[in-house]
Amino acid sequence: MRRIHALGLDLRSGLHGRDAPSAARRLRRLLAVDGVVLADLDGPVVSHGRHIPSSQVDALLAQVFEYGGGVCERMADNTPLYATPLMVADELSGALVAVGETVEADVEAAAALVAEHLDHAALRRARARIAAADLRSLRAQISPHFVHNALAVIAAMVRTDPDRARQLLSDFADYLRYGFSEKGDYATVADELEAVETYLELQRARFHDRLDITVRIAPEILPVAVPFLVVQPIVENAVRHGLERKEGRGHISVSGYGEGPLCVIEIEDDGVGMHPDLARSLLAGTGPETRGVGLANVDQRLRAVYGPEYGLVIETALGEGTKVTVRVPRFTRGVVAQ
Repeated sequence: MRRIHALGLDLRSGLHGRDAPSAARRLRRLLAVDGVVLADLDGPVVSHGRHIPSSQVDALLAQVFEYGGGVCERMADNTPLYATPLMVADELSGALVAVGETVEADVEAAAALVAEHLDHAALRRARARIAAADLRSLRAQISPHFVHNALAVIAAMVRTDPDRARQLLSDFADYLRYGFSEKGDYATVADELEAVETYLELQRARFHDRLDITVRIAPEILPVAVPFLVVQPIVENAVRHGLERKEGRGHISVSGYGEGPLCVIEIEDDGVGMHPDLARSLLAGTGPETRGVGLANVDQRLRAVYGPEYGLVIETALGEGTKVTVRVPRFTRGVVAQ
């Protein structure tokens, strides 16, 4: 099982990844053959062990690709030569060639294993592309509503409270700098929370200090890497659609803690809440567009990066406020803050 797991790691970036030669070496040992070749539809990509004349490899691959089935031949010294297709997501994507005494069924089983790992690798790359596209979309959606209100508040304080206006202007610049940062797709929890606190201070000024804020974060999760701009859109949704519509004082809390191998971040407000059916539609991307953009975007990016079991969880009811929970692994291969 360790070899099979290691083979999957070697093929995480596909046949053209830097660890593909290691995959060929591992396959040779797994099959106990003299040599192995992994090919895509353009020809051999990586190999290990005994050399096979290129003319013979090309002829063998041509048969596999033309007929879509396995081929068994012999080399000049009568050594068996097996080739079987790699079917990735039910599409012909390449072939596995093995030279040496072995069982043809074992070669086919190894090819199926390679194809499965290549399918997973393609899915991970697709998820990464989706996450990057969604992040670009979210950066482009920095709320003009918030920008207008923040600048209006700062302008109103320039004469009445110039020191606070100066501080808020600095906070606003920091917020925009972080929101439009091109440093990478991931940030630490500490960086995300710093941006959130800046955003909330600007909103507190806008609410004329009627907004109470509580931030409680366990130190052990501060260095955890998470997708960039995951927390702030949830907080913005809480302020805009939970607290703006509430009379009197409002409270929003952001808390984070470790839960075994998981990092958990909770954003809770005591605003007007919403019907649970509306919450489900927002995550599905079918709710009101102006309310659903941030939450649906974050939910999709979390699922793209970590898998379908790691989307947002929303607990809400009309008049009862809203709680949104982000629960992600503390350590995930490829998720590194820059």
